[in-house]
Amino acid sequence: MADTPNLEDQHFKAIDKSKLLSPERADHAPRILLLYGSLRERSFSRLMGEEAARILTRFGGETRSYPPSGLPLPDDADDDHPKVQELRDLVTWCEGMVWCSPERHGAMTGIMKTQIDWIPLSLGGVRPTQGKTLAVMQVSGGSQSFNTVNQLRILGHWMRLLTIPNQSSTPKAFLEFDETGRMKPSPFYDRMVNVMEELIKFTLLTRDNKNYLLDRYSERRESAADLSQRVNQKAI
Repeated sequence: MADTPNLEDQHFKAIDKSKLLSPERADHAPRILLLYGSLRERSFSRLMGEEAARILTRFGGETRSYPPSGLPLPDDADDDHPKVQELRDLVTWCEGMVWCSPERHGAMTGIMKTQIDWIPLSLGGVRPTQGKTLAVMQVSGGSQSFNTVNQLRILGHWMRLLTIPNQSSTPKAFLEFDETGRMKPSPFYDRMVNVMEELIKFTLLTRDNKNYLLDRYSERRESAADLSQRVNQKAI
């Protein structure tokens, strides 16, 4: 049974409003990574991602997209596989992400899940996704569904990402893009723009005080206990 928290404990700190509300602000463009979940030549999740990248750029973001073709199945290759390293380097680079998957058999695609499964919770002592922002979107061939975005939200939570409230689900996606691959004007387009605008705002709000937002009482206690144990072992 855990000890009752002691409010006089040195690790029980008051909230520092200056760190939370007025951190030093970086002036570089928010870095956003886009992942999509289909390898089809006319992939609507890729086209949606490309459209979203244009909008993110208009809102002042810097974007990169990861092409999943050639990425091996999890545990079917070593971590030093070039496609795995490419993905992990991009995840380390970014400050926010967009995940867009088709819905297949009522769920996200295996291609989408494979990419997420190759992203570790810890990488070289650093948690590469923790505290970064995430927007989730899906495209469907039939009627509107929210199965995939709901699943992506669960994964975002598990990966310790700050998943924004808004989301996009586009039904009958084959009707929403023209022959050049551009998304047609519609309420679905407007929703996608709303999601990207919200993602940039949340990224700007949180990226500079991410470390303070993730500074936790229990982890401060644990770190102090580990340090004390190492010091005692050296003294023996």
